[in-house]
Amino acid sequence: MKLLLAKPRGFCAGVERAIQTVEKALELFGAPLYVKHQIVHNRHVVKRLEDLGAIFIEDLAEVPIGARVVYSAHGIAPEVRKEAEKRSLIEIDATCGLVTRVHSAAKRYAAKGYHILLIGHRNHVEVIGTAGEAPDVTTIIETVADVHKLSFTKEDKLFYLTQTTLSLDDVQEIAEALLLRYPQVETLPTSSICYATTNRQMALKEISIEADLILVIGDPLSSNSNRLREVGERLGTPSYLINSAEEIDPSWLQNVKTIGLTAGASTPEDVVQSCIAALHRYGVQETQEITYTEEEVVFQLPKFSM
Repeated sequence: MKLLLAKPRGFCAGVERAIQTVEKALELFGAPLYVKHQIVHNRHVVKRLEDLGAIFIEDLAEVPIGARVVYSAHGIAPEVRKEAEKRSLIEIDATCGLVTRVHSAAKRYAAKGYHILLIGHRNHVEVIGTAGEAPDVTTIIETVADVHKLSFTKEDKLFYLTQTTLSLDDVQEIAEALLLRYPQVETLPTSSICYATTNRQMALKEISIEADLILVIGDPLSSNSNRLREVGERLGTPSYLINSAEEIDPSWLQNVKTIGLTAGASTPEDVVQSCIAALHRYGVQETQEITYTEEEVVFQLPKFSM
């Protein structure tokens, strides 16, 4: 069997910044360090940081008054900051800069009198945070069917944004439906979907041309990892999401000549390498890395208040 490795794959700049933020805070202030929500959606990352002294919580009530709290890469609603202020918490913000950009746009256009149409998964923490910027004038759209249920007029001021980790194909379908129904709808000059999500999906499409099977390494909670699996399925190739080498089912490999492999933006490279090693044990004899593009984006760490 032949193994094609998509590049880029795995960690993006926003994920690296978020993880390094927790590591640096632990180095500076010691344990325990409270983190609101999983810093990124990957159990391997979360477990390693827990071993270093991070405590992951969902409710700020679990954080002692006056303690430090890190906000995850997915962002938070303004109400969370208000609650943190009430509890005199010292905030460390690891929100990805590309998520912050979407938050800023939602707030800015809501203030201009627009209704915000937010394309994304209603229960995803990133969408909850973005919608919280202007909850009274934000409508969440998950599918094309949701577009048909909207009751705005063609005179209403509408502005759409998207969750940063969605499928390019899904967003295109929903955006086209929005424009068809509401030609006046506006959006940002460049896509809300982040560069890393786009690059990983495009890289996967390149290797899928030859692949008989696609393996996406990522956590079940990871939105961008799930979207990668869906991209493979949409292209007609059997596609599976795995989070470790132990989850590879040998029966998937029967009659397979070429495997395509990628990893979500929150997947550590050591997990990828362990999966590659397992595939070699299962009979892979040739490995080739296919580069779609090189990523050189770096985000600076936030400032730490002593």
